[in-house]
Amino acid sequence: MAVDFNWDPFIRASWQAREDQANRQHASGRSDAGTRGAVTGGGHLNALQGAIADLFRNAPGIDLDVRSRKGDQTRTLPGYFRPTKDWDIVVLHRGVLVAAIELKSQSGSFGNNFNNRTEEAIGNAVDLRAAFEHNGLGIIRPWLGFVMVLEAAESSTTARRIGTAAFPTDPAFGETSYLDRYRILMRRLLDEGQYDAGAIVASVKGQGITQDPKDDLSLPKFAEAVHARIEAIRQG
Repeated sequence: MAVDFNWDPFIRASWQAREDQANRQHASGRSDAGTRGAVTGGGHLNALQGAIADLFRNAPGIDLDVRSRKGDQTRTLPGYFRPTKDWDIVVLHRGVLVAAIELKSQSGSFGNNFNNRTEEAIGNAVDLRAAFEHNGLGIIRPWLGFVMVLEAAESSTTARRIGTAAFPTDPAFGETSYLDRYRILMRRLLDEGQYDAGAIVASVKGQGITQDPKDDLSLPKFAEAVHARIEAIRQG
């Protein structure tokens, strides 16, 4: 799969999967509050997850053990602050962990769920990094990636003030939107070396990607980082 591959169909597929899940719940007489019914069935990012996994799976000249599908060998990795964590994509080379990637999404309930997604992104990386440092998880430092698909809506793209805090907040957050805050989060996680590649994908509900493909946090840039990782593995 080329770096300049068209990612829009996989983002559209995630919206369609959300709608299908919500419709199935409604038809069965079960309904979760708000947009929760669209995601509790799971799998709405399967198409995007598969496309990213295929970047590794289809890499020429190297045999990688790529685990991303239901039924694949375990994608459960040990932690340090908790026993285990299931990652969305796990890649091994000759039995050695060489990459792990997590995908998340958010549609609606931005104020309620932003901190939850932030804590997940931070915690997953910190836990696996610590497991490598303390528990001898593999012989090389795992390459970690994170992808967030965020609904581009008025509530997520409109700047708003930070609420009152006991102490002054970081001025970088100032009057920022939730999309801005996710981007700050990802860039800082990359700067701190918690992740090696990250993408914050903005998409209007039911549509494709709204951001410039040359954006440093775009999926094409994420794909470039994956290809660089594959080349590094190939060179040993």
